[in-house]
Amino acid sequence: MDYCPHTKDDIARMQAAIGISGIEELFADIPEKFRLQKLPDIPYGLSEQETITLMSDIAARNQLPRMTLTGAGAYVHFIPSVVSHIVGRSEFYTAYTPYQAEISQGILQAIYEYQTMIAHLTGTEIANASMYDGASAMAEAAVLSAKMSSRSKIIAARSVHPQYRQVLRTYCWANGYTITEVPSAVSGQLDLAGLQDALDESVAAVIVQSPNFFGCLEDVTPIAEAAHAKGAMLISGFTDGTSLGILKPAGACGADFVVGEGQSFGNPINYGGPYLGIFAAREKFLRRIPGRLAGATVDKNGKRGFVLTLQTREQHIRREKATSNICSNEALCALAACIYLAALGTNLKTLAALNVNKAQYLKSRLLQIPGWTEVFSAPTYNEFTLRCPDARAVNEKLQAAGIIGAYDLQKDYPELANTLVFCATEMLSRNDMDRVIEIIK
Repeated sequence: MDYCPHTKDDIARMQAAIGISGIEELFADIPEKFRLQKLPDIPYGLSEQETITLMSDIAARNQLPRMTLTGAGAYVHFIPSVVSHIVGRSEFYTAYTPYQAEISQGILQAIYEYQTMIAHLTGTEIANASMYDGASAMAEAAVLSAKMSSRSKIIAARSVHPQYRQVLRTYCWANGYTITEVPSAVSGQLDLAGLQDALDESVAAVIVQSPNFFGCLEDVTPIAEAAHAKGAMLISGFTDGTSLGILKPAGACGADFVVGEGQSFGNPINYGGPYLGIFAAREKFLRRIPGRLAGATVDKNGKRGFVLTLQTREQHIRREKATSNICSNEALCALAACIYLAALGTNLKTLAALNVNKAQYLKSRLLQIPGWTEVFSAPTYNEFTLRCPDARAVNEKLQAAGIIGAYDLQKDYPELANTLVFCATEMLSRNDMDRVIEIIK
């Protein structure tokens, strides 16, 4: 719509129609002292050329890191150019919900394909679209488990991402549920004996993350068996979705819900968001899960089509019976994930293997430095935890070299002083990692 300014005659006719003599009368309810008496002293607008020059000069002040060694829920992976090319098309470039199926077949099909891929990767029967991020997806699964079971206790492994547990506490506080945290064993994995002690008939769900915040892989099957023996559900989470390319999916290990962060699937790190919450579950929970589900059908002519099958949200007819009040749609991020996964195909397994090998190389080199030791014995994916003589000094040295250092665990786990979580993805070359070693030495 073009901008059409009003002429003086237009304004006079409108004032006469509503019975005022001047525009100021429209603001009579605003005290005089709060009204703008004169225009602020701001410069005149710039031309396009001047604006580009100014903004380029400002952008040049940014100090972009050469590389990053931090994961902790946000990961730097290579994104094929096809992702940005397709998500930037005008037919797709929106995160809005495709309510009108007859004019939204493209995005509905993309969501359907995305759900199918996620269900395959997580070893479950169904997956939804449109969760805010991995933390809210985990919290939504916990609250849903409590509602369905009429139980009030949630058990979470202390090795779950600290920020995810913080969101979980907020959700549970708002709904009147209690949380019990179970510490890790010396391996870095969930302490099964501690879990058994905490389990009783009041527990709605057990939450575990694999790979966990320390980078350790959890053995999900015995955790699922222990939870199910007490009538509780198992929620298995993840933060780097590329790990699904090589690990046995949690759904195949007995998890009832598989939730996590999809940022690694074609979504760049961008000042903390937007992220992509992944939520997958057993088919028996189909009508209870939050968010939206796109389904496939046929029209009256037998032609295949796509529709929003379920929208269990409060702003629709569900109202107070809604399973969730989640509203904002992450369809554009889900589309990016769909394109990314389609582009990689079976190469996702190769990518995951690269992440494992890179991390193992970096870890082996760091352990050659005097005073550096391994903290946990469990196998890892692309993150690992090491103890060093002075964690702060290490990160300061790396920062001075233009490198984002490892994640310092002490602020979240006071007992793990001078302990760092390193992350190595396919973006790090051998030369990069050797350079890191020389800087730390």
